[in-house]
Amino acid sequence: MASKTRTDPDKPNADATEDEGRSPVEEVALVVPETDDPTLPVMTFRAWFLGLTSCMLLIFLNTFFTYRTQPLTVAAILMQICVLPIGKFMARTLPTKEYSLLGCRFSLNPGPFNMKEHVIITIFANCGVSIGGGDAYSIGAITVMKAYYKQSLNFLCGLLIVLTTQILGYGWAGMLRRYLVDPAEMWWPSNLAQVSLFRALHEKDPKNKGLTRMQFFLAALVASFAYYAFPGYLFPILTFFSWVCWVWPHSVTAQQIGSGYHGLGVGAFTLDWAGISAYHGSPLVTPWPSILNVGIGFVMFIYIIVPVCYWKFNTFDAQKFPIFSNQLFTSSGHKYDTTKILTPQYDLNVSAYNSYGKLYLSPLFAISIGSGFARFTATLTHVALFHGSDILKQSRSAMKNVKLDIHARLMKRYKQVPQWWFYILLIGSIALSLLMSFVWKEEVQLPWWGMFFAFGLAWVVTLPIGVIQATTNQQPGYDIIAQFIIGYVLPGKPIANLLFKIYGRISTIHALSFLSDLKLGHYMKIPPRCMYTAQLVGTLVAGTVNLAVAWWMLDSIDNICDVEGKHPESPWTCPKYRVTFDASVIWGLIGPRRLFGPGGMYRNLVWLFLIGAVLPVPVWILSKIFPEKKWIPLINIPVISYGFAGMPPATPTNIASWLITGTIFNYFVFKYHKRWWQKYNYVLSAALDAGTAFMAVLLFFALQNEGHNLKWWGTEVDHCPLATCPTAPGITVEGCPVFK
Repeated sequence: MASKTRTDPDKPNADATEDEGRSPVEEVALVVPETDDPTLPVMTFRAWFLGLTSCMLLIFLNTFFTYRTQPLTVAAILMQICVLPIGKFMARTLPTKEYSLLGCRFSLNPGPFNMKEHVIITIFANCGVSIGGGDAYSIGAITVMKAYYKQSLNFLCGLLIVLTTQILGYGWAGMLRRYLVDPAEMWWPSNLAQVSLFRALHEKDPKNKGLTRMQFFLAALVASFAYYAFPGYLFPILTFFSWVCWVWPHSVTAQQIGSGYHGLGVGAFTLDWAGISAYHGSPLVTPWPSILNVGIGFVMFIYIIVPVCYWKFNTFDAQKFPIFSNQLFTSSGHKYDTTKILTPQYDLNVSAYNSYGKLYLSPLFAISIGSGFARFTATLTHVALFHGSDILKQSRSAMKNVKLDIHARLMKRYKQVPQWWFYILLIGSIALSLLMSFVWKEEVQLPWWGMFFAFGLAWVVTLPIGVIQATTNQQPGYDIIAQFIIGYVLPGKPIANLLFKIYGRISTIHALSFLSDLKLGHYMKIPPRCMYTAQLVGTLVAGTVNLAVAWWMLDSIDNICDVEGKHPESPWTCPKYRVTFDASVIWGLIGPRRLFGPGGMYRNLVWLFLIGAVLPVPVWILSKIFPEKKWIPLINIPVISYGFAGMPPATPTNIASWLITGTIFNYFVFKYHKRWWQKYNYVLSAALDAGTAFMAVLLFFALQNEGHNLKWWGTEVDHCPLATCPTAPGITVEGCPVFK
């Protein structure tokens, strides 16, 4: 999924004497330094102090604000930039005297603040911003258990849930290092932005024409910071610019087609970096073949499949509902109130469910779920066919006879982490999880065999998903698959459903996050044992603080999460965890059998499991018949299906703008202005992320958190009020015309 290396005569290559030793991935060869200074101190007092402080501060802020009606995520890149001047200040002011402790000599100030210390601090900070929203996903399950299902959960049980899921992921990561970190072909594109940022902050560019990387970064950072005041506060319509709705203000169909927020987004666009990078990450770090695959899937889904299903065949009674929504609906087109089908003990009231009626999904949401079925099996088949032989070779040789690139050779000079260190973490977390399923059986609902089932699912899928992410920067998700499976096996057990998802899916997300950080350490030549220590300590500290803050808030704030809907004006309505609760009702209480089983409205979507498993086969066969056609193996069915992943809440406008931006930089600029791309592309990505994040935090604390919100034409997102209207005859919804 990346360009092959071509020699660049201007690239410094002190340690590589011949081109064969360089990375086979051109983007890596252009960006990652091929030198190393093993004498640089890494685990210094500065690194420990700033790393742990960053980790605890980030996880505290992210946990605290995730319960807000207007949630806020504080990104790790903010700490990554803020600690630089603090680290340099400590290097100038701390005493250089050596101390002795337990037979080890150390200094508070071993010399100038260096890049490797900065990387370790960032690894600590990354533990404070878990993938998926700034806190451990397991906190969502604990919040639902305590606030929604009113369980008297034991703190120790909650701590085990938080820590075992994350350390389980670390165990998977350690076992999969040889497949997903050591091979040069597993290049983790998103890390190149981090590498470029570290180099811009620490290295001095040679004097030549144009801005240095540091000057360019600062200029782009200031511009991004200043600009985000417009889409972030002053002029939010820039996030979804839907001109089609202005031309046809009274047409439901036109607004369904043109709305960037509630429709197909035809003609709509966003001028908001946060909107562009919200769901698929920065398009500047995603390789062009991956962007092209996502684009093919996006066009097929949004412009062909959904319109045909909605307007031509009225699939799943689609016209009774909005064309694009993640809400749940009744047969009359109104929002489904899950509280009406629950008993006071939050069990499913079957008679109330039967009288209230079946649950319906919007057409795009239903088809998006079906695409997840196909993506899951397509990922397994694709990796087995295209990467299976390499994985088997690496299993047999344990990397002893595999050709290493310059980065792997440079890392050989450091002591490696013994595999048994990871086995201890993996076995320990599994043992504690099983113990929890016996000791707190009533609270967790998931029996021991359900735990083993979840571990097996995570073990099977982490490697193939990791291969896709490491080569394309896209992570095929299977959240709904996990809930679908356990919902069939254990119907009527909502907490078991949530915990199965945590152990069977979220542990995989943590594993991939750890693996990405391990590859960053590989590129930056951080000793593996230092990486192990930083990741493990950061995980333990972040998990403990995460739960402590959440526990304190759940016990001390009255009416937190507004479970009964009686305090909509409250600043603590927990919209993120309401979604988690609704998912537990759909997949745990109502169960997939009522939706996808025999007689269910969406039963035919289950065939997509089989279709997804088969689709990569003809591509693989063609690649073998025509080996000279190098473009055939670049057809990636899982990534094509990722073109409509996450919708909703992702919108077609988010994805379309991501595709256009990625095409400009990673096709046109990469092809025609490669020197500019090599020097500035990833630095620009980091600057846009950082500037946007700094302004978002400033706006939140200075204005939005104080209730100082603007209200005028430019603050009303989208201006497409009719896009959420149904078009089936006789369906009456407030604010919508009734069709006859």
